[in-house]
Amino acid sequence: MLKLENISFTVNSDEGERDILKNINLEIDERLVAITGPNGGGKSTLAKIISGIYTPTSGKIYLDGEDITNMSVTERAKRGVSFAFQQPVRFKGLTVKDLINLAAGKKLTVAEACKYLSEVGLCAHEYINRELNASLSGGELKRIEIAMIIARGTKLSLFDEPEAGIDLWSFNNLISVFERMHEKIHGSIVIISHQERLLKTADRIIVVANGEVTDDGACDEVLAKMLASPPACKVLTDKM
Repeated sequence: MLKLENISFTVNSDEGERDILKNINLEIDERLVAITGPNGGGKSTLAKIISGIYTPTSGKIYLDGEDITNMSVTERAKRGVSFAFQQPVRFKGLTVKDLINLAAGKKLTVAEACKYLSEVGLCAHEYINRELNASLSGGELKRIEIAMIIARGTKLSLFDEPEAGIDLWSFNNLISVFERMHEKIHGSIVIISHQERLLKTADRIIVVANGEVTDDGACDEVLAKMLASPPACKVLTDKM
């Protein structure tokens, strides 16, 4: 279980200190949790704090009872935390197979590595030896990154807008990919998204706005309130 206690994050700007997150308190143990809210509300910052990319200004983070607040990204990864960026990183000189091996923590056979790529709809033999460089599109990199997370099989998997940059076929299969992930690892999957169809698959929706949790509850309850809000306040999209 992930537990956040009074998490705050403050940055310095030309206008002085700015509070990005303000006393966030959460416990996450569900199968699939969606975090949504307006742009600039603090969603991605929260995910990066959980993964260890950022360190909170104050507060504590616990994973299965262990204080991981001051642990590095590498240390948290070893404890079972995975993070998929909104814009996947390109690694010149590294092949897709290399990345899958690193994620799995062992040398896989070609057949084993190909299995992970097949799960995200990529023709494995066309991609297994491809280099992770500019020859791959953003959508292809996104699917490879998801395959990497599946190979890791961690207890907590964070996805920052997994639908960004992928094609319609891939989007329609994201849901089944996440369902299969849970069946395999029985861990928690946290998705940051504005996509209504993705949010509908969640067990729980957390709304973050202005650096605070403004709503938190069962999917149907939170979505109903969001859809009933004035159009100017809506943060959802069904375009894909």
